[in-house]
Amino acid sequence: MTLLKKSIWLSAFFILLPLVMLGQSDGMDKTARADSLYSTFQEEEALELYREILEENPQNYTALWRSSFLHSRIGNRFKDEDDKKDYFNRAIELAERALKVDSTDAQSNFVMAVAMGRKALISGARDRVAASRDIKKYADRTLEIEPNHAGAWHVLGRWHFKVANLSWVERTAANTLFGGIPGDATNQKAADAIQKAIDLNGENILYYLDLAKVYEEMGHDEQAIAVCENAVELESRTPDDPMLKEQCRKLIFDLQ
Repeated sequence: MTLLKKSIWLSAFFILLPLVMLGQSDGMDKTARADSLYSTFQEEEALELYREILEENPQNYTALWRSSFLHSRIGNRFKDEDDKKDYFNRAIELAERALKVDSTDAQSNFVMAVAMGRKALISGARDRVAASRDIKKYADRTLEIEPNHAGAWHVLGRWHFKVANLSWVERTAANTLFGGIPGDATNQKAADAIQKAIDLNGENILYYLDLAKVYEEMGHDEQAIAVCENAVELESRTPDDPMLKEQCRKLIFDLQ
């Protein structure tokens, strides 16, 4: 290489290097910002950044499963069922993509269980029963991979609660169309699973409210009240927490 060519090559290298570094830095900064927003429950802002990350890299595993989870959480706040359904369908789609990237990780299985569970709650009896099999399958798989996954214990507890208290129409659909629902669901198993979730993550107010509802169904009013009293003393962290605390206060009032 001649001295002139070497000089030109070095000049080009040092001109382009900052641009390459800037592009990498922007990507790293965007991911760091998204993760920070996610960890501090600034969920809509985090979701917007994860969308941008997925436009640039559709296989980004963390962005996929976290976007799925955020669609389930944010979608649940809408009043209109069509809006809810749109978000839950998107949550399922993103969970499917996350599972294709890594089906051996706990989070991809967990967010699928959450997304399907959310959609089931606004679906008809047949669809709810059909979804219940997969919800449990993904929750169980999450716990096989990560036995101390608080979210999966909560999902499993909700599954036991919902299945243990199926309506006559739902039970008929389960027996006629699907040969019943696998697993021996009971309210006690629901309470045990949700208590396990609280033991693993005692800051999640939703866990307390759902446990109180199980105790109420079992006729254990004093335990339901005690759980709700613990919940209202917790610090509000997520956008849903003030509403969840209000539901706890109402349950205390109704049971006293």
